[in-house]
Amino acid sequence: MAEGGCSHDYEEEEETLLQKDKYVEGCPGCKVDKRTDIRRGLPIKEVLLIWIIILSTALTITSLFPFVYFMVRDFGIAEREEDISYYAGFVGSSYMLGRALTSVVWGTIADRYGRRIVIIIGCAAVVVFNTLFGLSVNFWMALATRFLLGTLTGVFGTTKAYACELVGDEYHALGISAVSTAWGTGLIIGPALGGFLAQPADKFPGIFASDSIFARFPYFLPCLFPSVFAAIVTLVCFWIPETLHTHPMTKQLSEATMQGSEEVIDRRGKGSPKESLLKNWPLVSSIAVYCVFSLHDLAYTEIFSLWAENPRRLGGLGYTTEDVGTVLSISGVGLLVFQSSLYPLFERIFGPIALCRFFGIITIPLLTSYHYIAKLNGIALSIVLNCASLVKNILSVSVLTGLAILQNNAVDQRQRGAANGISIALVSLLQTLGPAGGGALVSWATTRLDASFLPGDLMIFFVLNVIDATGVLMTFKPFLVERRHN
Repeated sequence: MAEGGCSHDYEEEEETLLQKDKYVEGCPGCKVDKRTDIRRGLPIKEVLLIWIIILSTALTITSLFPFVYFMVRDFGIAEREEDISYYAGFVGSSYMLGRALTSVVWGTIADRYGRRIVIIIGCAAVVVFNTLFGLSVNFWMALATRFLLGTLTGVFGTTKAYACELVGDEYHALGISAVSTAWGTGLIIGPALGGFLAQPADKFPGIFASDSIFARFPYFLPCLFPSVFAAIVTLVCFWIPETLHTHPMTKQLSEATMQGSEEVIDRRGKGSPKESLLKNWPLVSSIAVYCVFSLHDLAYTEIFSLWAENPRRLGGLGYTTEDVGTVLSISGVGLLVFQSSLYPLFERIFGPIALCRFFGIITIPLLTSYHYIAKLNGIALSIVLNCASLVKNILSVSVLTGLAILQNNAVDQRQRGAANGISIALVSLLQTLGPAGGGALVSWATTRLDASFLPGDLMIFFVLNVIDATGVLMTFKPFLVERRHN
């Protein structure tokens, strides 16, 4: 009885110390925590803030897709028309390569000096280097500006950490969903800006004179709009709250920790010295699964457009670029609705791992059906394909959102920026190399239309399903585990 009473007294003392030291005067992180603890209702303002920060970056990634081929063609670096896509691929990949090289660095800076400064620098880099990209006069200038843009933009990983810290614990799924919905919005608005505003002097001669800057630099206008938006976001970010806790562990809590048999860590992570992120298995396992599903999503994104635009005789749909753009836009709108409304509810009920596993399993028969969808025609093809694409994008992004939640929960705040930086670096590396693999797979599949084993597009979707199934298997124990919070 005596031992039991002593243990109970210690727990009460420990709880009192934690409550007493919950907020520290002058600490910006404590100020945010105090506000989130007393708030009632959805954090609409905070979610909107996360959304516009990510959108300012997403637009620069997606807006060049419709015109980069013509931009490289106008540079005249390709000796043959067949080589234009080769050089255009370098321009698209240079951003991701730069981001892969520096994401961990920006995450570490965010953990040491704060989230706000990294977000401001990243948004300002968009203003400068995205504008310079639109003013590129040759291939090498375009390559360099995109690389520097990726190098100096540490917004994505830092904002994923910021999204969990700006809202209460019960709204983590909503905060991470805001990141996904902003990316989905970028996939809708970005290509539309790039396709509509490129070469404005040719498309709208009554508005843009032949001797204007927009005639001399035909791809400046679609870069100018995202840059202006990023400039507004940069100014807004000077007044956003900082969520990083700047105070050390209090003396009383430190003494209580040393006297007890187990470590006391509050939600700000002010317990023991930092552990190595590479020894944190909940983090490492969630990043590994995240990379597998990201590879699947990247490959699918590249393959879908190529497959849909391939002629019927090669197993495709014979779609035009406008047809594919329409399908992707419809998918993007559906993704926005689901991620902003239904996903947080499902995550709260079932948990992120169960949802990742279930959605991953559903994806396998869905992708298998694409081969049979290609046999439809007319309005039936349009309706079924749009429905399949919508469901596929919802499943993919929901899986990645759940894994992002696991990554943020696997570490304390003082290491959250670096953890997200590692994740973004690895995914960016896949985004540098992955599209080439998807294109090669489609090209190879079209050469084996009469094969006895998985002919044509059946091989394409089989390979995608193998990657997806691998990710699903990795969601089971003992590989993927959640961090246990005391």
